[in-house]
Amino acid sequence: MTNQANVIGVNMVKFEKPGKHEPYEVMAAKAITGALADAGITLAEVEQAYASYVYGDSTCGQTALYQVGMTGIPMINVNNNCSSGSSALYMARQAVENGACECVLAFGFEEMQPGALGEHWTDRTSPFQWIYNRFDELNRELPDGPVALKVFAAAGSEYLEKYGAHPEIFGKVAVKSRQHAVHNPYSLFTKELHLDEVMNSPVVYPGLTRLMACPPTCGAAAVIVCSDSFAKKHQIHKTVKIIAQSMTTDKHNSTSNNLHLVGSDMTARAAAQVYEKAGLGPEDVDVVELHDCFTPNEVITYEGLALCGEGEAEKLIHEGNNTYGGKYVVNPSGGLMSKGHPLGATGLAQCTELVWHLRGEAGNRQVEGARIALQHNLGLGGACVVTMYSKG
Repeated sequence: MTNQANVIGVNMVKFEKPGKHEPYEVMAAKAITGALADAGITLAEVEQAYASYVYGDSTCGQTALYQVGMTGIPMINVNNNCSSGSSALYMARQAVENGACECVLAFGFEEMQPGALGEHWTDRTSPFQWIYNRFDELNRELPDGPVALKVFAAAGSEYLEKYGAHPEIFGKVAVKSRQHAVHNPYSLFTKELHLDEVMNSPVVYPGLTRLMACPPTCGAAAVIVCSDSFAKKHQIHKTVKIIAQSMTTDKHNSTSNNLHLVGSDMTARAAAQVYEKAGLGPEDVDVVELHDCFTPNEVITYEGLALCGEGEAEKLIHEGNNTYGGKYVVNPSGGLMSKGHPLGATGLAQCTELVWHLRGEAGNRQVEGARIALQHNLGLGGACVVTMYSKG
């Protein structure tokens, strides 16, 4: 038997452009303090903490947590590329479910630099080398460029060719996401976009325009996870249950094509495991926060999460089943496309958004009657975390 893991406190700071942000430890401390206040507990009641970030030295998590308090608890720093935030949440959930702890903190932060993601270590083997090698084999005609731009653009082009879809689907997703962001005070961008604006924005890589790519931002988010007994003892009633969670990594067939190279196979396997564990299916989901680092990845992920059948993403988009009034509301926050993507904070910010919806606290962007939420957080290199939540 395992304990039920519940989310009892969430918080995030508004994401900002690089250079406009506060130091990582300040952003993180604000997120942690807010999550503790949301849960109605103190740091002294937290038994473990997991800090997620990518661009920082070894014990940045301690530095951030110490701004709130120094209680001597175990503190583990987590780096799993763009899925770092959900990886920290994964470990916090495991600690509670396995009975190691009654109350755990997961928080994430990032200070990003302007421009496309690059590598900081050039004197050792790149963790993306196997991706570079396979990309070059699959796409000999494509130019060089930053790894994320290359692989997601190629995957998008492969999807269009495989299913005969129109390139405008990538633009329509960007328009939808920005419409959602208009109502999100935590979003960096809140101005609506028009389809022609997206399609005619500067090309950053063949098949990908600037407005189909998320911006780098800086920010922090925090989540408190506890057991049923802890919630009962502290008379905490606004709980959100983590009813299933799965993390997958690459397999040998992850190099078979461009779609798999960007994690479509990892996503499908993680989602299938979550549905099986929860005893629920995609038809039961009301609201989704997924990893739309590029709009082609949102389209690909619709199918990986089984929100539609293979090759049916264009139909899903055309019928409005990815927005309010449709079958699902996908990225009501505006997604990474609108908030930006501070790597270590992203997964925990997604969790925060979904918890607000399940509590009925999402304001003007509230998904009415939301009871089941699904989260997808992906990192190249690679790892994918899919999480399902239910209203407490």
